[in-house]
Amino acid sequence: MKKTYSIRNLLALLISKIWLIVIITFCFGLGSFLVSKFMISPRYESFTTMYVKNNAVTTDRDANVDLNDLYASKSLASTYITVLKSDAVMEQIGLQLTELYDIDDLALVFNVKNNKITVSSIKRCFSMTAVDQTEVIMITANTLSPEISADMCNIIAEIAPDFLIRVVGAGSVEIIDVAKPHADPVSPNIPLISVIGVLIGLSISVLIIMLHDFFDDTIKETEELSEKYKKAILGEIQTMDIAKPKNKKGHNPNSRSATLLTDANIPFNVVESYKTIRSNIMFTLGTTDNKVIAVSSSNPGEGKSTTAANIAIALAQTGSSVLLIDADMRKPVQHKLFKSRNVDGLSTLIIARSTKENAVKKDAVQGLDLLSSGPIPPNPSELLASDRFKDLLEEFAEEYDYVIIDTPPVNVVSDAMVMSNYISGVLLVLKYATTTYDSLFDAMKQIDLVKASVLGFVMNEIDYSHRSRYSYNKYYGKDGYGYGYGYGYRSESESSEGIID
Repeated sequence: MKKTYSIRNLLALLISKIWLIVIITFCFGLGSFLVSKFMISPRYESFTTMYVKNNAVTTDRDANVDLNDLYASKSLASTYITVLKSDAVMEQIGLQLTELYDIDDLALVFNVKNNKITVSSIKRCFSMTAVDQTEVIMITANTLSPEISADMCNIIAEIAPDFLIRVVGAGSVEIIDVAKPHADPVSPNIPLISVIGVLIGLSISVLIIMLHDFFDDTIKETEELSEKYKKAILGEIQTMDIAKPKNKKGHNPNSRSATLLTDANIPFNVVESYKTIRSNIMFTLGTTDNKVIAVSSSNPGEGKSTTAANIAIALAQTGSSVLLIDADMRKPVQHKLFKSRNVDGLSTLIIARSTKENAVKKDAVQGLDLLSSGPIPPNPSELLASDRFKDLLEEFAEEYDYVIIDTPPVNVVSDAMVMSNYISGVLLVLKYATTTYDSLFDAMKQIDLVKASVLGFVMNEIDYSHRSRYSYNKYYGKDGYGYGYGYGYRSESESSEGIID
């Protein structure tokens, strides 16, 4: 969970999600436009103005407007408006409207009860103000019909003199403007509503992104990871989709989920990534005679098997003798990656049903031998904890410069932990934006319980387009290539013997 943001990190986060922001903003803007265009009924305004003359006799002194005159005019205008908004005036307007229009047409504009327009619905359509705090009154009607709006203004202008002279004692009422229908609606303001929708969409998209990132517990920053656990980051590998040729039916019979360094279409930067990991491993193990490494992960599907295979290949490319052991005897995959048979392997070798000569496949890649898992046994943990397996590792450590062991995920089974006394340490593979700090904490706790050593971390399947808070370009430049595995755990049936198609 992220607690703080710098402006730079915040901008990088938003830029990395720019398409999500664009889509949400566009949807809100389009939705606001469609709602205002087709779901909100347009309203039309008409207005009339009238001058209400006070009945008081003016004198020469009255010609000089002072503060008392202003207060008096304001008070009179307020009185006139109160009278014109009275229920008696509204009822009279309703009666005259029913004479001009069919009641069914009026029901579309006003609330109608017992074939009469309700006073409250007529009041809601009127607004009245005094112009510049004088005795000039502007009356505006706003309805769903331009004609009805104009007629309402003209009706109130017609009946106003009688009410004002009789109730207030005004001297006279003079109509200044006669209301006319206006074909252009005053609402909804479609451009304004659309802009508001865009702004709301933009705000919501930014809020969603920030909340998601704030509560996101997945690991994305290697610097933060290294600082938290005081362990080295042995390497970072970027995600990549490699297109493979398809047959006439659009299928790729030779496709596989993972890609090895021996493939011809591996980008240069991926090769360099594994060379960096290789160099770091060689440096880390430089002072120890035991060069047996277990490669594992917190959970399935984080790319540890392919990482183990490629690390073994990279070490073999230096001229070192390397053995890759598939100790994931529940769901093995190394024989699939190297297209090798899995009749004899680690399980048969431990129970002495095969020899090393039969079980170990020589030169799966030049300089790299492969010991596949063999048939899936019912008791993998017991086999790995046996003295026979310990003796085998000691023999392999004497025969090879490096022994790389592909083990099951730490948080799933304890197989990797039972061999903690036989190995130099564990290399943990993390999947970018997938492995969580909680799952890594559980894995580190399991490793610590058996007092095994963690050599370091490898961050796998880094996606540049979504990496917002840390610049990977400092390693590979702006045009860096990527590398991805996506090689999750398979079903037990997929671990059957035979060559992979």
